[in-house]
Amino acid sequence: MIENIQTSLANFVVPDSMLSLLISTGLLILSILVIRALVSRFIKRQVDSLELRRRWLVQSRNGLILLMLLGLVLIWGEELRTLALSIVAIAVAFVVATKELIMCITGSILKAGAGSFSIGDRIQIKEFRGDVIDQNLLATTILEVGPGKLTHQRTGRMAVIPNALFVSEPVINESFTHDYVLHVFTVPFRRDDDWRGAQQAIVESARKQCAPFLEEVRRYMNRISVTRGLEPPSVDPRVTLQVPVAGEIHLIVRVPAKSGQRGFIEQAIMAEVFQNNDYLPRHPAAVTPDTRDAGHSDASPS
Repeated sequence: MIENIQTSLANFVVPDSMLSLLISTGLLILSILVIRALVSRFIKRQVDSLELRRRWLVQSRNGLILLMLLGLVLIWGEELRTLALSIVAIAVAFVVATKELIMCITGSILKAGAGSFSIGDRIQIKEFRGDVIDQNLLATTILEVGPGKLTHQRTGRMAVIPNALFVSEPVINESFTHDYVLHVFTVPFRRDDDWRGAQQAIVESARKQCAPFLEEVRRYMNRISVTRGLEPPSVDPRVTLQVPVAGEIHLIVRVPAKSGQRGFIEQAIMAEVFQNNDYLPRHPAAVTPDTRDAGHSDASPS
């Protein structure tokens, strides 16, 4: 082993350029030490005030250290530039290789700092929608709710969402008020249907279904509004009209509900309203003269 070490030392050759840099560095350090010794001796002999002497010694020492650093930068500048380029190249390669992991960690920090949601909340991001059951530094796990954006039943599937999505995509938190929520759903009708009767029936059914907990919801919403500095919303069931296209009427139903019973309340109202009435047009469409003429023309003579 000793022979191998001796052989390695014998074969070790310092390049001329490196040797020149080392010699220059040694001369610089030696010069700085000599100058410091001379300056210190001069200050100690010529300055009588102890406080002034101490101040000049400190300032001269700091100035010489700064001068030495500047000299080292001038001597090793090219090597430092090469080293810096190598470090930058390695850093860029590392960032490119771990881009997704870095974005996941950034997304985790973002959602934690913004307080976007917590365990148990129902969220939607892109096409993913469900109840949050777990979250860590890299991913968020939800139990899927669907199908689509209008239903509130679990599909039995689990989705693991990378936290990188929270950096570039908006998050919808359907459980912002946690215990109680304001649930909205749509009931479409044709223009000539009895949508007025359906509107009245939906309002009555909604009031009936929500009556047991309506006052509790009102107090809860008032408390949340005071805490967050918001205007307290009206929690009474309501039905508003919307005309998306000509010939259609949509009834927009908004009811208060417990966070986990939105689908139950919606289905209870729909079942009660449409159990005994389809709300079809009250008067059948009149038969036009053209229709009557067409009917006579088609009849064959006896």
